Amino acid sequence: MLNLPWKPYYAQGPIANEEEMANNSVYYVWSLALTVVFTVAVYSFEGMLDDRQKAAYKKTSFPKELATTVDAIDQEMSKTEAKKKTETTTATTTKDGGSHDKEDEQADKEKEEIDSSKPLLPQLQAKFKNAQAYGLDKINFGMIASTYDTVESVAFLFLGFLPYTWDLAATVGDQFFGWAPQEEHEIKISLIFLAIVTVIGTITSLPFELYSTFEIERKHGFNKQTIGLFISDKIKSLALTFVIGGPFTALLLYIIKAGGEYFYIYVWGFMFCFSLFMMTIVPVFIMPLFNKYEPLPEGTLKTRIFELAGRLKYPLTKLFVMDGSKRSSHSNAFMYGFGSNRRIVLFDTLLTQVKEDEILAILGHELGHWKLGHTLSNFWVTQIYSGAAFYFFSLTFGAADLYAAFGFTKLTPTVVALLLFFQTLWAPVDKILSFLLTVFSRHNEFAADKFSVDLGMSQMLQSGLCKIHLENLGAMCPDPWYSTYHYSHPPLVERLAAMMALDKKQK
Repeated sequence: MLNLPWKPYYAQGPIANEEEMANNSVYYVWSLALTVVFTVAVYSFEGMLDDRQKAAYKKTSFPKELATTVDAIDQEMSKTEAKKKTETTTATTTKDGGSHDKEDEQADKEKEEIDSSKPLLPQLQAKFKNAQAYGLDKINFGMIASTYDTVESVAFLFLGFLPYTWDLAATVGDQFFGWAPQEEHEIKISLIFLAIVTVIGTITSLPFELYSTFEIERKHGFNKQTIGLFISDKIKSLALTFVIGGPFTALLLYIIKAGGEYFYIYVWGFMFCFSLFMMTIVPVFIMPLFNKYEPLPEGTLKTRIFELAGRLKYPLTKLFVMDGSKRSSHSNAFMYGFGSNRRIVLFDTLLTQVKEDEILAILGHELGHWKLGHTLSNFWVTQIYSGAAFYFFSLTFGAADLYAAFGFTKLTPTVVALLLFFQTLWAPVDKILSFLLTVFSRHNEFAADKFSVDLGMSQMLQSGLCKIHLENLGAMCPDPWYSTYHYSHPPLVERLAAMMALDKKQK
């Protein structure tokens, strides 16, 4: 096993100049071994982080820092509510001349508002045990799924899954469609190859998805999805993968094969256009296949959201409510659109979990991402990443010894060259860049929080985030190493502390 080069069980055939490759090619000697070592190393490192987070989920005492921070929020909210009550009572008495009926009506309304603004700390403390149990179940299941994925990946490498599947696809193409020789029908055979890989991946991942949805999410009260809806979603997703992914892949492979030495430039342009295309059709045509989007009913919330958008010069044209509750009780809100045609979507669950002022503050945060250019910067970072990846791919595209190390000793299909490049040479780069993007994302989240604070929405954003965290049973004491590596959003206590620090500066 320690003798190099390592070889897959299945290969397309013997290599004519294998001895020369073994003596002179670093790719041929080391590629399979280093890919396996890197895969296991990443699994081990992330497993260590999972163990740390698992230990954090086993804590039974509510985190002191979070308790101190949320208690301070409760005190500020109590002062604000008391001030509002005094001002409202004074104004009502002056306007209504002491009218008993109107005073009683106003008092009832105030009482309802106070009841809906119960202190957050006791609620978080009451849900702490549930949040810990939910997190523990997820991390345990995630560790099992990660172990399976790693074992499957390593097994596929050693067994020669890719060359075997390619040869199977070529056989299917030849016997059923007459697609031979392979060189003349490579793109069409590539589509069969990807279809087989997709179906196998769907089948192997299905038990994990079912358990996550219908056991873990159901156990903790989040899943609202029926098995029929789950199957329907899966069929739609597969259909879209073939309908959109097929032509996309065919065009991509054609551009690579026909683009010559500088094909990566044309590929980058194609990927840029395809990104814009998907950003256009996904919210308009694809998302409605899975959820209903209805206009937000007329009322003060709709009016205030349009006023906020106008205040920030955000070209909001439509405001929707999405029926997220038919799948889960988790909540969210997001924006999409181009130029002067922007839209905002609120999950129906969000409307029931937080108050109107808190929804405004949350949207203030989301609009902050747009106003501060985060949405545009993320788009361009993605495009630069894509361009860089395909440039480096172009440098190894003709490396037959690299592909021979994985069993492709005859024809090396372009689609396989792409898969192996991203699985081998680019994998370490991808891990580093993904971590840097996670750090960048957290920086943007703090900036968007500050934007909402500067709009005068600090207190409502803090309470809104606490309530969403409460409803979603979010981690209340995440391990610092785990959260730094995995979380695209800072932990709740860090966000609250940062906003409270900004409040003090403003005072």
